[in-house]
Order: sequence, then C-alpha cells, then structure tokens
Amino acid sequence: MKYEHLVQINDPLNPLIDILTRDQLWRGLLRYVESPTAFIEGLDSGRLVSRAGNVLQRELHFGRRVVRDQVTLAPMQQLLIQTEATPEIPAGSLTVSIEEHGEEILFVRFRYETFPQGHPPIAAEYQAAVKEAYRHAGIDVIRRIREYAEEGRLDPAH
Repeated sequence: MKYEHLVQINDPLNPLIDILTRDQLWRGLLRYVESPTAFIEGLDSGRLVSRAGNVLQRELHFGRRVVRDQVTLAPMQQLLIQTEATPEIPAGSLTVSIEEHGEEILFVRFRYETFPQGHPPIAAEYQAAVKEAYRHAGIDVIRRIREYAEEGRLDPAH
C-alpha cells in the first residue's frame, strides 16, 4: 500500500499560525527521530542502537512488540525511515520531505509505503482507516514540532 499527504507549515495569509523556519522544522524532525516517544502514540520506549553519520538504527518498543528501523537523514531536506518486517507487521517506509513553495511557504510531505513480503496485503476495507491514521500521525508530528518551537525548544541552544 502507498499513501502520501502534505501538511502546510507556513501560511503568510493566516496571521494566527506562527511561522516556522526551515531550520526549526528540521530540528523538530530530528527530535521526532531521536525522541520518538514524545511523538508516537502507544510507543513505550525507543532507543538509538547506533549512529554512523546520517544513518541511525533504532529499536522501538510497543509493549512486547519490538520494531527495528533505520533512519537515513538528508539534512535540511528529508528523512527516510525503513522499518524491518516483524511476524505481525510487514516492512515499510516513511519518507518525510520538507518542500518549499515560494518564500517562507513550507510544507512537509509524508510518504508511506508497505511491503507485504509474506504478509497478507492490507484488506481494502481497512486501507481507508490506515490512511486516515497515517494522516493524523503526520499532523500530530507537526503539531508537536509547533509546540516545541513555541516553547523555544527548537532553538540552536537546545
């Protein structure tokens, strides 16, 4: 299954939304990768297993289920999270890209893909719910990044 959605970050026509700089947005996305429990509902713990340059190996614990993934960073542009298959969950990927559509008009594109490889594909009747969950998860990531920015926790000193 493939799914993608776009979240607008800055809207110069809406004075109620604080402007995030590309740097703040990137720092927020790094926090999402490095401190996943603050962003992912149902995640009990997450630990960084290794880091070599722009590649991180993580272990995420959802109760007794352990999900291992690899995160590849393209600084200030994109992160790619590749999840290993488990007996219950197929392998998948999430690409999170910062897009700029004009001066200070930033968007984040979330692109999800699952790779059944021995798992049954997601049944058609569940695909809409999965896509909606993905959309809400992406919106929640941006909401949390905005909260960190408002608290000053995305400034270079933090």
